[in-house]
Amino acid sequence: MGHWFRSALNKILARSDAILNRLLTLHPKIIDLSLERMERILARLGNPQEQLPPVIHVAGTNGKGSTVAYIKSFLEQAGLKVHCYTSPHLVKFHERIYVAGETIAEEKLSALLEECEAANGDAPITFFEITTAAAFLAFSRTPADYLILEVGLGGRLDATNVVTKPALSVITTVDYDHQQYLGNTLTAIAHEKAGILKSGVSAIIGIQPDESRAEIERVAEKIGAPVFIANQDWQSFEQHGRLVFQDENGLLDLSLPHLKGRHQVDNAGNAIAAIRLLDDRRVSEAHIEQGLRSVFWPARMQKLGPGTLTSLVPKDAELWLDGGHNPAAGRVIARAFSDINDRFSRPLVLIWGMLNTKDAGSFIEPFAGLAQRVVTIAIPDEPNAIPADQLAEIARGRNLSAETATSLTKALGQALLTTPAPRILICGSLYLAGYVLGLHENKPMSGVSGAARR
Repeated sequence: MGHWFRSALNKILARSDAILNRLLTLHPKIIDLSLERMERILARLGNPQEQLPPVIHVAGTNGKGSTVAYIKSFLEQAGLKVHCYTSPHLVKFHERIYVAGETIAEEKLSALLEECEAANGDAPITFFEITTAAAFLAFSRTPADYLILEVGLGGRLDATNVVTKPALSVITTVDYDHQQYLGNTLTAIAHEKAGILKSGVSAIIGIQPDESRAEIERVAEKIGAPVFIANQDWQSFEQHGRLVFQDENGLLDLSLPHLKGRHQVDNAGNAIAAIRLLDDRRVSEAHIEQGLRSVFWPARMQKLGPGTLTSLVPKDAELWLDGGHNPAAGRVIARAFSDINDRFSRPLVLIWGMLNTKDAGSFIEPFAGLAQRVVTIAIPDEPNAIPADQLAEIARGRNLSAETATSLTKALGQALLTTPAPRILICGSLYLAGYVLGLHENKPMSGVSGAARR
């Protein structure tokens, strides 16, 4: 019976995989930022983006996913029904589309994808655009109190930016990433992110580099979007082992977030500020407190529990996972592990893989003097993965001791040669993180290429 069930499940799962792979062929580019194709297919589908619950639209370079997770946690602790759209997925594509408290079911996903495929015909459309259209269909057909909508890339020309009147906009920290699409300066990148701002729609602006903040404020003033800015209109900080949040409405004394790292105080602050600005009386301070304690967001400073990989690691060692992949992420992850080491010292060993579209040197540089060793791997099944030997040279060029491994399990074995028992961090890419979670939890991966997981 068990074998029959697994076999049947695999056949069902193959249906969405087959559709998703067909959708990859509809445009010669993975990314082609524009709203025209999106507007066309949505019109053919009856404009589901106009039939959504109140939308909280979230853009930014770092902290988007965690901020989304906090907002979702706060709202659900209040008993509200929440839709959520995020990308990329880690293990299964279904993770992207969260409908009224549940990850979308396989049968429903396949039907929606086929409906969008039929509506589009042979017209050019990117993978992210047509799958976002499917998500809008799902959200429009199921009642909910809110939709938390995460931008895929940029903001101004992102497929999610067809929502013309969100309830609230949020822009988390803007830093360098995806320069090939968004521009090579923080001003250019921030301009694209600020494209989600709408006239008359209030926006929460997280902690920003000066250049990013100046551009966001310039765009907001030009279009008439009221902004509420971190460390100006509200503050979030750690004090005596507590999270303190303060705005013009008063002070909250809360538990620290369940998610690890000093940067999570900033991300939680974005979410608390958003909830306070929404002013939904159904969401109380107690719900925020409970949400901070219960929030979960995989592959963000995640200490792996029981599973395939931890079974290979002695009990006195630690195994961590983080999918951060740009220079700012490298800085906050390194700072977080420095803080952990101050409380409980043990050797830090990195297992590191990255894509060739990322600035590997700037990511790894903050770990110099912190990581005892770096073991490099090529991300499995990723044509754009940086070869392990090239990564090792990059690490050595940043004054880190580095060696290569031919697989994740061999990298673990090499890391465990460190004494005393090390703290091992697998890092550098969300695609590597997805592979790790699939292996660790013995779950099959969605059969779409890594490039399509943006």
